Amino acid sequence: MEHIERRLEAQAARLAELVDYQDGSVVSREIISKKTGTVTLFAFDQGQGLSEHTAPFDALVYVFDGEAEIVISGKPLRVKQGETVIMPANQPHALKAIKRFKMILTMIRA
Repeated sequence: MEHIERRLEAQAARLAELVDYQDGSVVSREIISKKTGTVTLFAFDQGQGLSEHTAPFDALVYVFDGEAEIVISGKPLRVKQGETVIMPANQPHALKAIKRFKMILTMIRA
């Protein structure tokens, strides 16, 4: 199903206010879903993460609050507020919150 969260369409919004932290959890909110890709906001509590996995598409991560460790094909990267990283398609990757962090994940399918 293709959608754009309508209340955000043609509006200015603060990313940090669109997804909230929850103790001991990872929270996600998809704001765009199209055949060609998705845009999803995430909030990770400290110590939380996503285990190693692969995706068939390139993904751009932009950290807009906090600090994370992102491991891509065994190479750990510390990513802090204001920094971005591209996770290449078909390469194993994992994420873990060093400090609570929020990110926007843009997946490109085409």
